[in-house]
Amino acid sequence: MKNENGFPSLLERFFTQRLIAQRLVSSHTIASYRDTVRLLLQFVEKRLHKPPSALALTDLDPSLIGAFLDELEKDRGNGARSRNLRLTAIRSFYRYAAYEEPAQSGLIQRILAMPAKRYEKKLIGFLARPEIEAVLAAPDLRTWAGRRDHAFLLVALQTGLRLSEMTSLRIPDVSLGTGAHVRCMGKGRKERCTPLAKQSVDSLKLWLREPRRGTGDLLFPSARGTRLSADGVQLLVAKNVATAEQQCPSLKNKRVTPHVLRHSAAMELLQAGVDRSVIALWLGHESIETTQIYLDADLALKEKALAKTTPMAKGKAAGRYQPDDKLLAFLKSL
Repeated sequence: MKNENGFPSLLERFFTQRLIAQRLVSSHTIASYRDTVRLLLQFVEKRLHKPPSALALTDLDPSLIGAFLDELEKDRGNGARSRNLRLTAIRSFYRYAAYEEPAQSGLIQRILAMPAKRYEKKLIGFLARPEIEAVLAAPDLRTWAGRRDHAFLLVALQTGLRLSEMTSLRIPDVSLGTGAHVRCMGKGRKERCTPLAKQSVDSLKLWLREPRRGTGDLLFPSARGTRLSADGVQLLVAKNVATAEQQCPSLKNKRVTPHVLRHSAAMELLQAGVDRSVIALWLGHESIETTQIYLDADLALKEKALAKTTPMAKGKAAGRYQPDDKLLAFLKSL
Protein backbone atom coordinates (compact mmCIF):
# COMPACT_ATOMS: atom_id res chain seq x y z
CA MET A 1 0.00 0.00 0.00
CA LYS A 2 2.83 2.36 -0.85
CA ASN A 3 0.75 4.33 -3.31
CA GLU A 4 -1.50 6.66 -1.29
CA ASN A 5 -3.84 7.04 -4.27
CA GLY A 6 -3.99 3.31 -5.00
CA PHE A 7 -7.07 1.15 -4.87
CA PRO A 8 -6.25 -0.57 -1.53
CA SER A 9 -5.68 2.76 0.22
CA LEU A 10 -8.81 4.23 -1.34
CA LEU A 11 -10.85 1.27 -0.12
CA GLU A 12 -9.50 1.59 3.40
CA ARG A 13 -10.33 5.31 3.50
CA PHE A 14 -13.85 4.54 2.24
CA PHE A 15 -14.52 2.41 5.30
CA THR A 16 -12.58 4.32 7.96
CA GLN A 17 -13.17 7.91 6.87
CA ARG A 18 -16.29 7.93 4.72
CA LEU A 19 -18.50 5.34 6.41
CA ILE A 20 -17.30 5.30 10.01
CA ALA A 21 -15.96 8.81 10.67
CA GLN A 22 -18.08 10.99 8.35
CA ARG A 23 -21.39 9.19 7.85
CA LEU A 24 -21.45 7.31 11.19
CA VAL A 25 -23.19 4.35 9.57
CA SER A 26 -24.37 1.45 11.71
CA SER A 27 -22.38 -1.72 12.30
CA HIS A 28 -24.94 -3.58 10.17
CA THR A 29 -24.18 -1.38 7.16
CA ILE A 30 -20.43 -1.79 7.71
CA ALA A 31 -20.83 -5.57 7.83
CA SER A 32 -22.99 -5.62 4.69
CA TYR A 33 -20.56 -3.45 2.69
CA ARG A 34 -17.58 -5.41 4.01
CA ASP A 35 -19.06 -8.72 2.88
CA THR A 36 -19.82 -7.31 -0.56
CA VAL A 37 -16.27 -6.02 -1.04
CA ARG A 38 -14.78 -9.26 0.22
CA LEU A 39 -16.84 -11.32 -2.23
CA LEU A 40 -15.95 -8.94 -5.05
CA LEU A 41 -12.20 -9.06 -4.33
CA GLN A 42 -12.24 -12.86 -4.14
CA PHE A 43 -13.99 -12.99 -7.51
CA VAL A 44 -11.55 -10.51 -9.08
CA GLU A 45 -8.56 -12.43 -7.73
CA LYS A 46 -9.79 -15.60 -9.46
CA ARG A 47 -10.49 -13.77 -12.72
CA LEU A 48 -7.36 -11.58 -12.97
CA HIS A 49 -4.95 -13.73 -10.92
CA LYS A 50 -3.90 -10.66 -8.95
CA PRO A 51 -3.98 -10.36 -5.15
CA PRO A 52 -6.40 -7.70 -3.87
CA SER A 53 -3.56 -5.58 -2.44
CA ALA A 54 -2.06 -5.28 -5.95
CA LEU A 55 -5.25 -4.17 -7.72
CA ALA A 56 -5.70 -0.78 -9.36
CA LEU A 57 -8.99 1.07 -9.66
CA THR A 58 -8.93 0.55 -13.43
CA ASP A 59 -8.82 -3.24 -12.99
CA LEU A 60 -12.46 -3.22 -11.91
CA ASP A 61 -14.42 -2.21 -14.99
CA PRO A 62 -18.22 -2.49 -15.52
CA SER A 63 -17.95 -5.80 -17.37
CA LEU A 64 -16.04 -7.39 -14.48
CA ILE A 65 -18.50 -6.08 -11.90
CA GLY A 66 -21.39 -7.27 -14.06
CA ALA A 67 -19.83 -10.74 -14.21
CA PHE A 68 -19.49 -10.70 -10.42
CA LEU A 69 -23.18 -9.87 -9.97
CA ASP A 70 -24.15 -12.62 -12.41
CA GLU A 71 -22.06 -15.14 -10.46
CA LEU A 72 -23.88 -14.19 -7.26
CA GLU A 73 -27.14 -15.29 -8.87
CA LYS A 74 -25.90 -18.38 -10.69
CA ASP A 75 -23.36 -19.89 -8.28
CA ARG A 76 -24.42 -18.55 -4.89
CA GLY A 77 -28.16 -18.69 -5.57
CA ASN A 78 -28.77 -15.04 -4.63
CA GLY A 79 -32.02 -13.46 -5.78
CA ALA A 80 -32.41 -10.14 -7.55
CA ARG A 81 -32.89 -8.30 -4.26
CA SER A 82 -29.57 -9.55 -2.87
CA ARG A 83 -27.87 -8.76 -6.16
CA ASN A 84 -29.18 -5.19 -6.02
CA LEU A 85 -28.02 -4.78 -2.42
CA ARG A 86 -24.49 -5.79 -3.48
CA LEU A 87 -24.64 -3.30 -6.34
CA THR A 88 -25.75 -0.58 -3.91
CA ALA A 89 -22.64 -1.17 -1.79
CA ILE A 90 -20.40 -1.04 -4.87
CA ARG A 91 -22.03 2.19 -6.05
CA SER A 92 -21.49 3.76 -2.63
CA PHE A 93 -17.75 3.08 -2.90
CA TYR A 94 -17.53 4.49 -6.42
CA ARG A 95 -19.43 7.64 -5.45
CA TYR A 96 -16.69 8.20 -2.88
CA ALA A 97 -14.02 7.34 -5.47
CA ALA A 98 -15.44 10.00 -7.82
CA TYR A 99 -14.28 12.71 -5.37
CA GLU A 100 -10.96 11.08 -4.57
CA GLU A 101 -9.99 10.00 -8.10
CA PRO A 102 -11.44 12.57 -10.56
CA ALA A 103 -9.04 11.35 -13.26
CA GLN A 104 -11.06 8.10 -13.40
CA SER A 105 -14.44 9.84 -13.68
CA GLY A 106 -15.26 8.17 -17.00
CA LEU A 107 -14.83 4.66 -15.59
CA ILE A 108 -16.61 5.58 -12.37
CA GLN A 109 -19.63 7.07 -14.17
CA ARG A 110 -20.02 3.90 -16.25
CA ILE A 111 -20.13 1.81 -13.07
CA LEU A 112 -22.55 4.19 -11.36
CA ALA A 113 -24.82 3.94 -14.42
CA MET A 114 -25.16 0.15 -14.06
CA PRO A 115 -28.90 -0.49 -13.53
CA ALA A 116 -30.43 -2.51 -10.75
CA LYS A 117 -32.10 -5.72 -11.82
CA ARG A 118 -35.87 -5.67 -11.96
CA TYR A 119 -37.84 -8.43 -10.25
CA GLU A 120 -41.37 -9.50 -9.50
CA LYS A 121 -42.76 -7.87 -6.36
CA LYS A 122 -44.88 -10.51 -4.71
CA LEU A 123 -47.38 -9.95 -1.93
CA ILE A 124 -45.85 -10.04 1.53
CA GLY A 125 -46.26 -13.10 3.70
CA PHE A 126 -47.89 -12.83 7.12
CA LEU A 127 -49.53 -15.03 9.74
CA ALA A 128 -53.25 -15.08 10.47
CA ARG A 129 -54.41 -15.00 14.09
CA PRO A 130 -54.87 -18.84 14.41
CA GLU A 131 -51.35 -19.31 13.01
CA ILE A 132 -49.93 -16.76 15.45
CA GLU A 133 -51.56 -18.57 18.37
CA ALA A 134 -50.15 -21.90 17.17
CA VAL A 135 -46.62 -20.49 16.88
CA LEU A 136 -46.80 -18.93 20.35
CA ALA A 137 -47.98 -22.23 21.82
CA ALA A 138 -45.14 -24.19 20.18
CA PRO A 139 -42.16 -23.50 22.53
CA ASP A 140 -41.56 -26.02 25.32
CA LEU A 141 -41.95 -23.92 28.47
CA ARG A 142 -40.29 -26.64 30.57
CA THR A 143 -36.88 -25.65 29.17
CA TRP A 144 -34.83 -22.43 29.34
CA ALA A 145 -34.65 -22.22 25.55
CA GLY A 146 -38.40 -22.75 25.23
CA ARG A 147 -39.20 -19.97 27.69
CA ARG A 148 -36.80 -17.65 25.86
CA ASP A 149 -38.33 -18.57 22.49
CA HIS A 150 -41.85 -17.88 23.75
CA ALA A 151 -40.92 -14.44 25.11
CA PHE A 152 -38.94 -13.62 21.94
CA LEU A 153 -41.75 -14.65 19.57
CA LEU A 154 -44.41 -12.84 21.60
CA VAL A 155 -42.47 -9.57 21.69
CA ALA A 156 -41.57 -9.82 18.00
CA LEU A 157 -45.17 -10.49 16.95
CA GLN A 158 -46.58 -7.71 19.14
CA THR A 159 -44.01 -4.96 18.54
CA GLY A 160 -42.98 -5.69 14.94
CA LEU A 161 -39.31 -4.96 15.71
CA ARG A 162 -36.76 -5.85 13.03
CA LEU A 163 -34.51 -8.87 13.57
CA SER A 164 -31.46 -6.69 14.35
CA GLU A 165 -33.53 -4.61 16.76
CA MET A 166 -34.75 -7.71 18.58
CA THR A 167 -31.31 -9.28 18.97
CA SER A 168 -29.76 -6.02 20.21
CA LEU A 169 -32.35 -5.43 22.96
CA ARG A 170 -30.92 -5.18 26.45
CA ILE A 171 -32.64 -5.45 29.80
CA PRO A 172 -32.46 -1.65 30.47
CA ASP A 173 -34.32 -1.11 27.16
CA VAL A 174 -37.47 -2.63 28.65
CA SER A 175 -39.81 -0.82 31.04
CA LEU A 176 -42.52 -3.01 32.58
CA GLY A 177 -44.16 -0.53 34.93
CA THR A 178 -46.91 1.96 34.12
CA GLY A 179 -46.78 2.73 30.41
CA ALA A 180 -44.80 -0.44 29.67
CA HIS A 181 -42.67 -0.14 26.56
CA VAL A 182 -39.51 -1.26 24.80
CA ARG A 183 -36.94 1.16 23.43
CA CYS A 184 -34.72 0.35 20.45
CA MET A 185 -32.33 1.97 18.00
CA GLY A 186 -33.65 1.39 14.48
CA LYS A 187 -32.57 2.15 10.93
CA GLY A 188 -30.89 5.49 10.36
CA ARG A 189 -29.92 5.60 14.05
CA LYS A 190 -33.47 6.59 14.92
CA GLU A 191 -34.52 5.70 18.45
CA ARG A 192 -38.12 4.72 18.91
CA CYS A 193 -40.35 3.56 21.74
CA THR A 194 -42.97 0.82 21.26
CA PRO A 195 -45.70 0.09 23.85
CA LEU A 196 -46.07 -3.42 25.21
CA ALA A 197 -49.37 -5.26 25.57
CA LYS A 198 -50.29 -6.89 28.89
CA GLN A 199 -49.54 -10.39 27.55
CA SER A 200 -46.04 -9.29 26.53
CA VAL A 201 -45.46 -7.58 29.89
CA ASP A 202 -46.48 -10.71 31.83
CA SER A 203 -44.27 -12.90 29.67
CA LEU A 204 -41.25 -10.60 30.04
CA LYS A 205 -41.68 -10.38 33.81
CA LEU A 206 -41.45 -14.16 34.01
CA TRP A 207 -38.54 -14.24 31.59
CA LEU A 208 -36.52 -11.67 33.54
CA ARG A 209 -36.66 -13.93 36.60
CA GLU A 210 -34.62 -16.52 34.73
CA PRO A 211 -30.91 -16.89 35.66
CA ARG A 212 -28.80 -14.79 33.30
CA ARG A 213 -26.58 -16.48 30.73
CA GLY A 214 -23.20 -14.87 30.17
CA THR A 215 -21.93 -11.63 31.66
CA GLY A 216 -23.92 -9.18 29.51
CA ASP A 217 -27.41 -7.76 29.89
CA LEU A 218 -28.89 -8.98 26.59
CA LEU A 219 -32.64 -9.48 26.83
CA PHE A 220 -32.67 -12.54 24.57
CA PRO A 221 -29.20 -14.15 24.67
CA SER A 222 -28.06 -17.39 23.08
CA ALA A 223 -27.45 -20.47 25.23
CA ARG A 224 -23.84 -19.26 25.65
CA GLY A 225 -24.94 -15.80 26.74
CA THR A 226 -23.91 -14.11 23.50
CA ARG A 227 -26.01 -12.10 21.08
CA LEU A 228 -28.29 -14.22 18.90
CA SER A 229 -27.13 -14.34 15.27
CA ALA A 230 -29.45 -13.95 12.29
CA ASP A 231 -29.05 -17.68 11.59
CA GLY A 232 -29.80 -18.44 15.22
CA VAL A 233 -33.07 -16.51 15.07
CA GLN A 234 -34.00 -18.19 11.80
CA LEU A 235 -33.42 -21.58 13.44
CA LEU A 236 -35.49 -20.49 16.45
CA VAL A 237 -38.40 -19.49 14.22
CA ALA A 238 -38.17 -22.56 11.96
CA LYS A 239 -38.07 -24.96 14.91
CA ASN A 240 -41.18 -23.55 16.54
CA VAL A 241 -43.07 -23.19 13.25
CA ALA A 242 -42.38 -26.88 12.53
CA THR A 243 -43.93 -27.75 15.89
CA ALA A 244 -46.88 -25.43 15.30
CA GLU A 245 -47.62 -27.08 11.94
CA GLN A 246 -48.94 -30.13 13.79
CA GLN A 247 -51.77 -28.03 15.26
CA CYS A 248 -52.15 -25.56 12.38
CA PRO A 249 -51.67 -27.27 8.97
CA SER A 250 -51.95 -23.97 7.05
CA LEU A 251 -48.43 -23.13 8.24
CA LYS A 252 -47.06 -25.88 5.97
CA ASN A 253 -47.88 -23.75 2.94
CA LYS A 254 -46.07 -20.66 4.27
CA ARG A 255 -42.41 -19.72 4.40
CA VAL A 256 -42.08 -18.15 7.84
CA THR A 257 -38.98 -16.02 8.41
CA PRO A 258 -38.18 -13.56 11.22
CA HIS A 259 -39.33 -10.72 8.94
CA VAL A 260 -42.72 -12.43 8.49
CA LEU A 261 -43.24 -11.88 12.23
CA ARG A 262 -42.81 -8.14 11.61
CA HIS A 263 -45.27 -8.25 8.71
CA SER A 264 -47.75 -10.13 10.90
CA ALA A 265 -47.60 -7.42 13.57
CA ALA A 266 -48.26 -4.76 10.92
CA MET A 267 -51.22 -6.70 9.49
CA GLU A 268 -52.71 -7.09 12.96
CA LEU A 269 -52.60 -3.31 13.38
CA LEU A 270 -54.06 -2.69 9.92
CA GLN A 271 -56.92 -5.14 10.40
CA ALA A 272 -57.68 -3.54 13.77
CA GLY A 273 -58.33 -0.27 11.94
CA VAL A 274 -55.13 1.54 12.91
CA ASP A 275 -54.26 4.42 10.56
CA ARG A 276 -51.39 3.91 8.13
CA SER A 277 -49.44 6.86 9.54
CA VAL A 278 -49.52 5.27 13.00
CA ILE A 279 -48.37 1.91 11.58
CA ALA A 280 -45.47 3.64 9.82
CA LEU A 281 -44.52 5.31 13.11
CA TRP A 282 -44.90 2.02 15.00
CA LEU A 283 -42.63 0.11 12.61
CA GLY A 284 -40.08 2.89 12.20
CA HIS A 285 -40.71 3.37 8.48
CA GLU A 286 -39.06 6.34 6.80
CA SER A 287 -42.19 7.06 4.76
CA ILE A 288 -45.89 6.32 5.14
CA GLU A 289 -45.84 4.97 1.59
CA THR A 290 -43.84 1.98 2.81
CA THR A 291 -46.95 0.68 4.57
CA GLN A 292 -48.69 0.39 1.19
CA ILE A 293 -47.45 -3.22 0.95
CA TYR A 294 -49.76 -4.17 3.81
CA LEU A 295 -52.80 -2.67 2.08
CA ASP A 296 -51.92 -4.65 -1.05
CA ALA A 297 -51.76 -7.90 0.91
CA ASP A 298 -54.95 -7.46 2.96
CA LEU A 299 -57.65 -9.33 1.06
CA ALA A 300 -60.20 -8.80 3.83
CA LEU A 301 -59.86 -5.03 3.42
CA LYS A 302 -60.46 -5.36 -0.31
CA GLU A 303 -63.53 -7.52 0.31
CA LYS A 304 -64.98 -4.78 2.56
CA ALA A 305 -64.41 -2.30 -0.25
CA LEU A 306 -66.14 -4.63 -2.71
CA ALA A 307 -69.15 -4.93 -0.41
CA LYS A 308 -69.59 -1.14 -0.54
CA THR A 309 -69.59 -0.93 -4.34
CA THR A 310 -72.71 -0.37 -6.45
CA PRO A 311 -74.17 -3.58 -7.94
CA MET A 312 -73.43 -4.03 -11.65
CA ALA A 313 -76.88 -5.47 -12.33
CA LYS A 314 -80.00 -3.63 -11.22
CA GLY A 315 -81.79 -5.24 -8.33
CA LYS A 316 -78.89 -7.51 -7.35
CA ALA A 317 -76.82 -7.11 -4.22
CA ALA A 318 -73.06 -6.60 -4.52
CA GLY A 319 -70.72 -9.17 -3.07
CA ARG A 320 -68.21 -11.94 -3.73
CA TYR A 321 -69.01 -14.61 -6.33
CA GLN A 322 -70.47 -17.75 -4.75
CA PRO A 323 -70.45 -21.02 -6.71
CA ASP A 324 -73.70 -22.87 -7.40
CA ASP A 325 -74.86 -25.74 -5.27
CA LYS A 326 -72.85 -28.88 -6.14
CA LEU A 327 -75.90 -30.76 -7.40
CA LEU A 328 -77.11 -27.80 -9.49
CA ALA A 329 -73.59 -27.35 -10.84
CA PHE A 330 -73.54 -31.02 -11.87
CA LEU A 331 -76.89 -30.72 -13.67
CA LYS A 332 -75.73 -27.53 -15.35
CA SER A 333 -72.67 -29.29 -16.69
CA LEU A 334 -74.70 -32.03 -18.47
